[in-house]
Amino acid sequence: MVRIDTLNELSQLRDSGFGQPYPRHGLNLLYWFAHNYVKIDSYGRMTPNTSPATGVYGFHRFHNFKDEDDYLLPSQNLPYYGVGNLGVSKAYDLPLYVREDYTHNLDGSNKDRIMVRMKDGYLEKVYITEHIDQTRFGRTHRISQGLIMNIKRLKLNEFLQQMRSQNQSRNQNYTAPPPNNDSWCTIL
Repeated sequence: MVRIDTLNELSQLRDSGFGQPYPRHGLNLLYWFAHNYVKIDSYGRMTPNTSPATGVYGFHRFHNFKDEDDYLLPSQNLPYYGVGNLGVSKAYDLPLYVREDYTHNLDGSNKDRIMVRMKDGYLEKVYITEHIDQTRFGRTHRISQGLIMNIKRLKLNEFLQQMRSQNQSRNQNYTAPPPNNDSWCTIL
């Protein structure tokens, strides 16, 4: 059985390490998702601005295959979709602030993903995860609707500032690796 923690507060998101350190794009992706992709209606349902099944923004069907004898996400008879692969052409639909630090190298600038589970046209569940290599995913967390609402209340610079620990800065201790044309960044 898959056990996934739910993140309800900004501090929990910060402490999860998602989208960190630079040049990872997950925090910008999550901000875009909360502000521009999902709306929360008066019934508390999360409605996407367009169906992820259309492939816009680089969304694609995620089949939740077994990884080391376990599923990444809870096994359900509902479709999952993933977004965040900056190496696919449809990712150019995402705003520049999400894509701008993508290096096409094996430096982590393309490892973060958002996964959503759809039910009756609504986003039933939202997850964040990260690639640990070309085919496997690592830490995965569910994002609560309350956390999405908290992100919606912030400006991008406020959100990013709250996600940094007190001693962390965007470029601290970052050294870009040499260019690599055999990048795995276009997978998934």
